[in-house]
Amino acid sequence: MTNNRSGRGKSRRNATTATPVQGKQHKKTMQAKREREPEQSRVGTGKGQLQVEIKNENKNGNVKDVDRKRRENGRDSRRSSNGGRSQDASNRNRSSIERADLPVQKNDEVVIDIIGMNHDGEGVGRVEGFTLFVPGALPGEKVRVKVLKTKKQYGYAKLLDIAQASPDRIAAPCAIYDQCGGCQIQHMSYEAQLSWKRQHVVDVLERIGKLSVAGDDGTPVDLPRVQGVVVHPTLGMSEPWRYRNKAQVPIGVTEGGLVGGFYARGSHRIVDMNTCLIQDERNDEVVARVKEIGRMLGISAYNEETGRGLLRHVVVKTAFRTGEMMLVLVTNGRDIPHADAWIGSIREHIPHVASICQNVNTKRTNVIFGDETRVLWGRDVIYDYIGNVQFAISPRSFYQVNPVQTEVLYSKTVEYAGLTGKETVIDAYCGIGTISLFLAQHADQVYGVEIVKEAIDDARSNALLNEMRNVKFEVGASENVIPAWKEQGITADVIVVDPPRKGCDPRLLDTILEMKPERVVYVSCNPSTLARDLRILEDGGYRTVEVQPVDMFPHTVHVECVVVIYRDKKH
Repeated sequence: MTNNRSGRGKSRRNATTATPVQGKQHKKTMQAKREREPEQSRVGTGKGQLQVEIKNENKNGNVKDVDRKRRENGRDSRRSSNGGRSQDASNRNRSSIERADLPVQKNDEVVIDIIGMNHDGEGVGRVEGFTLFVPGALPGEKVRVKVLKTKKQYGYAKLLDIAQASPDRIAAPCAIYDQCGGCQIQHMSYEAQLSWKRQHVVDVLERIGKLSVAGDDGTPVDLPRVQGVVVHPTLGMSEPWRYRNKAQVPIGVTEGGLVGGFYARGSHRIVDMNTCLIQDERNDEVVARVKEIGRMLGISAYNEETGRGLLRHVVVKTAFRTGEMMLVLVTNGRDIPHADAWIGSIREHIPHVASICQNVNTKRTNVIFGDETRVLWGRDVIYDYIGNVQFAISPRSFYQVNPVQTEVLYSKTVEYAGLTGKETVIDAYCGIGTISLFLAQHADQVYGVEIVKEAIDDARSNALLNEMRNVKFEVGASENVIPAWKEQGITADVIVVDPPRKGCDPRLLDTILEMKPERVVYVSCNPSTLARDLRILEDGGYRTVEVQPVDMFPHTVHVECVVVIYRDKKH
């Protein structure tokens, strides 16, 4: 990307300035501001600057994350438990004085340069060193904003006008993009999204993991000679639309009747929709048909506030390779009025539906599924393939929602595992066995462990389905099961981990360090916890070599990574 596209240049060098509009002036001067600020909060325009818990801006316009909750919790913890109301009042007065000293106040309108983008996809600008987060703004833009909320060292602002647009800005194609919270960066070109996601990974590896990152412009890398971790360009999609194979649509009611779509940004208000540009078209068709039939039959929608109403969610799963579809009606009770008419109409209009199920959830919760699932018509599973491995997908089983990129992700995992057919591999957090079965095609023996019993049941069924006999699955926590395997004489040449967003359990990391496999392959859905865990492995005698970001969720801020880590021979 060029300097303009990456957000560098004149507008970046003037990033610490902002222009008040509508005649609003502040009495304090920049010099007085600096005299009051702690050293770590000062702002400059040179290398190593841009600090207020946001350490340095980078080449692609990323800005390091601000730990907002820690600031808020820190203020709360400073309140004395013995101070009572007078202490709270004192704190509020002191807070008011501090807020009055800020360079901007609520409802002020200012023109600022956007110098980066945080992990939530919000543009980041500065007013005399004070950070403003602006949803919808892109790095390199000059924008007019209205301040909505201020805290001690940062605030939030609404984008009003774009005085100078980024070359990366495009018109978001989705008609309800501004209302729906499903996508965050549709207004950014796909090329820029991929570049930003790589840089986001680099940022957290350096800041949280304290790792040295080597540059990679996409050319072949001679790894033995490279100093530092190689972070490759993000692997994106040739067609980054209509990639999701699963829709989970909340159902509500308006004056016009039954509605279903997605929650509006930051709320539980349901935005009705007929199409979603990241969903497979067949999912849209099924959801639309269910809503139409529900309105015709007078089906009531669940109300979160009262706990009454029947239909809570419509869940649709589509197998991309086989074309089979599953419909799950999540209901607040077991009885479905006119169930036969509903099922008949769906079968008539959507012949690819192979399974219609009901999940009963009567709890006052925002969790989608309840404990009871039953088949209304057809099979209890549908079948799909990732690569040449077949999987049975049940109503509640986890299955990656982007099958095209899942194959890319798993293929890279197998590549990084470096299997020759002689190795023993342990797959921690194995789920329904997707990665395990990929690995089993190239390893001597694979052991998978997962704490969710239903997932292990699915994993065992999938192994039988593919006639793979060199895979063993066990229920339990990895940090308990793997040491037990070691006592039985089972040691791993390679350990693969694919943890949830919170990262690896500390005890699992200790177990890995004790078992000392030659290499670890880490599949991550959260770069921040990935970086934290890599630091622990590095301190325990391992060396992080390569990181491959994979774009599993185009037009959102999420990025997956596959990382290969070697045991350092010196240890």
